[in-house]
Amino acid sequence: MLWLVLVCSAVISYLSGAVNGAIIASKYYYHKDIRQLGSGNAGLTNYQRVFGWKSAAVVIIIDVLKTVLPVIATRLIAGHFFGLADTGAVWSGLFVMLGHAFPVYYEFQGGKTVLAGGTVLFFVDWRVALIAWGCFLLCVLLTRYVSLGSIAAGIAYPVAVAALGVGDTYTLILAALSGLLLVCRHHKNIWKLLHGQESKLQFHKEKKE
Repeated sequence: MLWLVLVCSAVISYLSGAVNGAIIASKYYYHKDIRQLGSGNAGLTNYQRVFGWKSAAVVIIIDVLKTVLPVIATRLIAGHFFGLADTGAVWSGLFVMLGHAFPVYYEFQGGKTVLAGGTVLFFVDWRVALIAWGCFLLCVLLTRYVSLGSIAAGIAYPVAVAALGVGDTYTLILAALSGLLLVCRHHKNIWKLLHGQESKLQFHKEKKE
């Protein structure tokens, strides 16, 4: 029974995660594909750099909702029937992130899973969420590199889970895989950071040439 729940959760979470707010908003509001603009990434940061903050709220709402719904459902079911609420939340969260990174609806060209992964944290443990988001915000405020903050949060996620003793061994393994996925999705940013070519956060829309 547990495996049936996990398989169903994985499929539903992936399909939900594959819904991409940045792609939807860019096509609806601007009749453009965000994957063909800026850095080519279908995520909130690239969307903000290209179009500004005006319609970014739509991206945030879509990406948060697509994460919250399957994660809450899996957490409740796994917790009620098997006593594995934390593990269920992390399991569902991992597949939401996979859906966001490799969406079947958009030729498997998705985002870097930052917002989706960051949303999952609040349904795993609020302390883990505060630690990871704290690392993210601190790095961004000090350096204005969103990518560096995201990488720091991805590393902080499993470290915080281990340090706070959240869930069981499977919870830690799934958290580590989630963090690894987030860091790996930033491999191009890591190269740019090392070579001093990474773009810094801007609080306004980029000017068109």
